[in-house]
Amino acid sequence: MQPRLQLTIDNHIATVTLTHAEKHNALDMPMFYAIDQVIKTIRQNNTIQAVILTADGEDFCTGLDVKAIMKSPKNSVKLLFKWWPTQANLAQRVSTAWRSLPVPVIAAIHGRCWGGGLQIALGADIRFACKDSNWSIMENRWGLIPDMGGTLAFKELMHIDIATELAMSARQINGEQAKTYGLVTHLAENPLSAAQQLAEELIQNSPDANAAIKKLIQKSWWSTSAMTLLRESYYQLKILLGKNQRIAVHRRLNKGANLEEQKKDFLPRKFK
Repeated sequence: MQPRLQLTIDNHIATVTLTHAEKHNALDMPMFYAIDQVIKTIRQNNTIQAVILTADGEDFCTGLDVKAIMKSPKNSVKLLFKWWPTQANLAQRVSTAWRSLPVPVIAAIHGRCWGGGLQIALGADIRFACKDSNWSIMENRWGLIPDMGGTLAFKELMHIDIATELAMSARQINGEQAKTYGLVTHLAENPLSAAQQLAEELIQNSPDANAAIKKLIQKSWWSTSAMTLLRESYYQLKILLGKNQRIAVHRRLNKGANLEEQKKDFLPRKFK
């Protein structure tokens, strides 16, 4: 594992912590590679049922470490290169790949969440943040556009005029404003604690159902009614054929039974 982050797994919950606090978790090449690799690691582990994304230090992530990236012209090529135009490149994967993980991803945001850091946070399914957290679509400060996949979330979460204004102005807003604009799901005094509590709640349900719900909603949000109905039926059939659905029923019917019966463990996730 690269030194820019730490991955811990406890009770089927993976916690990914950005650990480059001395640089406010700014994105240099080792950070890009570390995030890309940890997502692959989580994807390959079908016993993980939820992910929490958080950070050490004063800030969640202050965006691109411009000096570190610009040290070598090759860095820009490595970040932007893609084999096929519609695929995500390395810069985009650190945001968009969280969306494709078949588990709920919950971000806990404190301090500054700027530029690339904001786009990484938007890769999560749910975001908790402090009221005094600081948010900015910062790229235009450097004469750039947001190009790390965050635009996918902008169109889902924000009104087009607000997204346009914030991206063009690179203005900083606090957590309360970010929630009003749709960037934050919930405000919390302790975002990490709130994220952990929600993760514990979500893993009480079938990991296959959670995976199917995430995929159904993401693929159907801008889809036709016909395709949405098709996916509902197809995914439900896959769920009904799996053992975790029967375990979910067993757990609900045995709530009053002894602890061993009530807490029958779910099997590793099969739904993809």
